[in-house]
Amino acid sequence: MIKDKIIVITGASSGMGAAAARHLAAEGASVVLGARRSDRIEALAAEIAAAGGKAIAVTTDVTRRGDLKALVEAAVKTYGRIDVLINNAGIMPLSPLDRLKVDEWDRMIDVNLKGVLYGVAAALPHMQAQKSGHIINLSSVAGHKIFGGSAVYSATKSGVRVISEGLRQEMAPHNIRVTIISPGAVRTELLDHISEKDVQKANQDYVGQVGVPAETFARLVAFAINEPEDVGINEILFRPTAQEL
Repeated sequence: MIKDKIIVITGASSGMGAAAARHLAAEGASVVLGARRSDRIEALAAEIAAAGGKAIAVTTDVTRRGDLKALVEAAVKTYGRIDVLINNAGIMPLSPLDRLKVDEWDRMIDVNLKGVLYGVAAALPHMQAQKSGHIINLSSVAGHKIFGGSAVYSATKSGVRVISEGLRQEMAPHNIRVTIISPGAVRTELLDHISEKDVQKANQDYVGQVGVPAETFARLVAFAINEPEDVGINEILFRPTAQEL
């Protein structure tokens, strides 16, 4: 059941994170919104509250371990526990390797990999003490396949899958569920991070043609959470029907 669950979401200021927050709050969850853009998550928390839901906003940069710890602790302080952590924050500045976008490689590793690990580190002590919990990590179709310009991004997203499977095995005795969700083409701001204009245009054109809305992700998150506690939905890979890759 989603109702009355305490759910922490990173990258909640837009796209899939914001869609998940709205959907889960409408189903009766209390949501704790983390993102760097304070104005966005504060507005979303107010919107959810105005609709009769429960939400708080905590400014969070997932590249800072202390920020993730503060985000989880805000959930525990406000609502008494943390039931679900959705490690949703991610960036996708695609580029061919020979363009040497080393700063972008570093940033992807910091956000997409270390950000997930920092979230896990913040949530696990509470979940182990409760003997219950659910960690949902965001991978991507790019975590299963490599395409033009995706080498480093795909490396981070396949890394998320490896970390998640290791975590699932280790947490089975603790009654903590782990789910990997790998989206295909979804219409969000993710493509705005691509600095190489030719790569950006190709991806925007493609996602514009076949992409599904962020609410698709929200429904699949809800499905994974809503299963009984003795059932772990370990991995969901979804694409638009029209997506070939």
